[in-house]
Amino acid sequence: RVKRHLSKRTGEFDLVHDNQCLGYGILGLEKLIPTIVTLHHPITRDRALEMEHSPNWYKKFGVSRFYSFVKMQGRVASRMPRIVVVSENSIKDIHADMGVSYDRMRLVPVGVDPDLFKPLPTVQRIPGRLITTASADVALKGLSYLLEAVAKLRTERDVTLTIIGKPKPGKSMDLIDKLGLAPHIQFISDVTDERIVELYAQAELAVVPSLYEGFSLPAIEAMCTGICLVATDGGALPEVTGIDGDTVLGCKAGDADGLAATIRRGLDDPELRARVGLNGRQRVVERWTWRKCAEQTVEQYRQVLAMPANQEKLLRNGRVK
Repeated sequence: RVKRHLSKRTGEFDLVHDNQCLGYGILGLEKLIPTIVTLHHPITRDRALEMEHSPNWYKKFGVSRFYSFVKMQGRVASRMPRIVVVSENSIKDIHADMGVSYDRMRLVPVGVDPDLFKPLPTVQRIPGRLITTASADVALKGLSYLLEAVAKLRTERDVTLTIIGKPKPGKSMDLIDKLGLAPHIQFISDVTDERIVELYAQAELAVVPSLYEGFSLPAIEAMCTGICLVATDGGALPEVTGIDGDTVLGCKAGDADGLAATIRRGLDDPELRARVGLNGRQRVVERWTWRKCAEQTVEQYRQVLAMPANQEKLLRNGRVK
């Protein structure tokens, strides 16, 4: 539909930027208007984890049908002249899973607003409070491992968990009931960024328990507020969060015991939390702001528009003389 619509308006646009749609129509559109694609990570990783965590053949069949578009994305991506990717790890995985050549990909990480996501020293942290973001109840995000870790920690101390996200019927809610965690977990949704910053300021640790991330915007948002972050080694997370004990408290993905031990390590050492939180914010501010992201994206636009084939399209469309 986009291709049909824009094919009638080629004289109005210099460039099309596709954000991980990668439908077949993009190939036709790219022949008409210069086109660039952002690919955050290969969806093959989502599919593999969903298949692995599906309990029976019926669920696996449903997952397979849902992800039937993956082959299409690979075919389209491998034919695009320029793909913007958010992490070095994703570049490697996209090459391995989708066959996109390295010379077609460029690194442009996402960012955060450090003037918005900042420490709030006047807000009191609540002892034992953890916070995480759960945008979807999918295996990729590893929420079940965090819930199991919280249950283990609650046998020895008072730990509570704030989840930024909407509670929905599914595996996570079933596990919360099974572990008896409902009184100790609060879901908060439909809130402003300012409120999210306040929630980070109230917690002692932020946790990213993901099995895989192409980058993890929640990780850098948390780090930028100055809270100590606990994060797994799933996907690009080590690349983003940095060195264990310096800018993050790291642990293995998919290990509830290891996650509980790392959270315990942070809760037991306020000096460590303060140091890691301070260093984490500095790491983010130096590397990943929206200004840097915008500047790097514009540079990619310039490079794509300067390609000889795209100069011909611009001339044909009346965008240059």
